Amino acid sequence: MNLFDAAYQALMTPDPDRKCVLAAALLEDWSQGRVDMEGAGSLVHPVEVPGRPERPELVSPLDVRHRGLGSLEGRAALIHALSHIEFNAINLALDAVYRFRDMPAEFYGDWLKVAAEEAYHFKLLRDYLAGMGYRYGDFTAHNGLWEMARKTSGDPLARMALVPRLLEARGLDVTPGIRAKLVAAGESGAGEILDIILRDEVGHVAIGNHWFSHLCAQRELLPAETFVGLLAEYDTPRPRPPFNREARVAAGFERDEIAWLESEL
Repeated sequence: MNLFDAAYQALMTPDPDRKCVLAAALLEDWSQGRVDMEGAGSLVHPVEVPGRPERPELVSPLDVRHRGLGSLEGRAALIHALSHIEFNAINLALDAVYRFRDMPAEFYGDWLKVAAEEAYHFKLLRDYLAGMGYRYGDFTAHNGLWEMARKTSGDPLARMALVPRLLEARGLDVTPGIRAKLVAAGESGAGEILDIILRDEVGHVAIGNHWFSHLCAQRELLPAETFVGLLAEYDTPRPRPPFNREARVAAGFERDEIAWLESEL
């Protein structure tokens, strides 16, 4: 089995269940040595839109309706939003495997692990949503995560900086608050799922930090200054304190860098 062909097949598969199966199977095949990296020099196709179901309807982030957690519908809408983030995260990890061909073999193993764990997270949230009487696709969603993947498709340094170190790290900051609100609203099961997700996302951000540092060292760049420069170059949202310092340190952020970000941004 060729790694890049298999990753592309999973990336472009529209059915969420099938995508999850392919992501988990590809990690298993990689772990068992059944995957080769031949064809690394073959053409890398641009992926404007990865495989996704017809629903949810994608709208501008400003047009995603926010509902209060006092109603079942409001809580379901939040679980749906979290499910959509995890679905997009599967595609982001698969795209990193497919797109960036000149990285060490460990890079691909790391991102295949991320893809499989994101698939697991998606299924947990999707099944919880079904228990509430809703399906993935019942609410609108936005495509901000994939837009960042598209913008950073030409450079693994930018991808590592602006997906795991920016967007996923933001998840480390906000997940505890979201968990507390859901538990307070009676969704203790959702809180348990978010505990799993937060634990795993620390590892995902750590992987991004590792490969960002690797690429900075390779290019003789200073990581902290390079990160801030990429935020400006790509015109991204800035990291906003308060930061989850404990989770960020566990994910590989230096305490000095966190303090520097708080003072500079």
